[in-house]
Amino acid sequence: MILPRQSLIAAVVAAMTVAALPALAQETKPAVSAAPTESAKPAEQSAETQLPEGKVLPDIPMGKADAPVTVIEYASFTCPHCAAFATENFPKLKAEYIDTGKVKFIQRDVYFDAPGLWAGILAHCGGSEKYYGVAEMLFSGQKEILSAKNGEEFAANLRKVGAKAGMTPEQMDACWADKQMVSDLITTFQTNASADKIEGTPTFIINGETVQNQPWDELKKVLDTKVTEAVAKK
Repeated sequence: MILPRQSLIAAVVAAMTVAALPALAQETKPAVSAAPTESAKPAEQSAETQLPEGKVLPDIPMGKADAPVTVIEYASFTCPHCAAFATENFPKLKAEYIDTGKVKFIQRDVYFDAPGLWAGILAHCGGSEKYYGVAEMLFSGQKEILSAKNGEEFAANLRKVGAKAGMTPEQMDACWADKQMVSDLITTFQTNASADKIEGTPTFIINGETVQNQPWDELKKVLDTKVTEAVAKK
């Protein structure tokens, strides 16, 4: 379910200001629900006025810019099926299609809940150069990260990922406290997911066609068909 912007912002602001937020609706709720940063004072203004107006951020592509097929994956960092795809099937996609110049890959974050957003902020914190590396660590370590019993443990788990990516504690704190970044990520997520009518994760847009998650052999057939069609049109 794609939450209305106002509802998501309200949850995000609450998590920024109160270190205890029930996870929002998702197919699988993570064990933790608090934000990495904590404040003793609740928000005094409305959710909408506490975040600046957001803008849609550009995609972060992986692979050749002129690849015949573009694969967009909508994924949530708290979605177990997304983690399974990242660890089991993405290496095959990369080796057989991205690295060979057949596919340009783009991941677009989906934020069903505050923990997913905090992870998303961390993924973007190191810039586009580190995004996919951090995303890989978030997915591969998802079970451990979401096993946290409270916000402090969750923050510590995320910090371990950021440290492995070369980020300093100060850098991570600055990103989590950056309201413009939060607003931009929410705006980007809402705009793209609404336009593509995304209802769950992972969902793929392959050369404009919506493709649901499926076993690798079936997904590979779709990819091969799309590659053949795209090459024939050139």
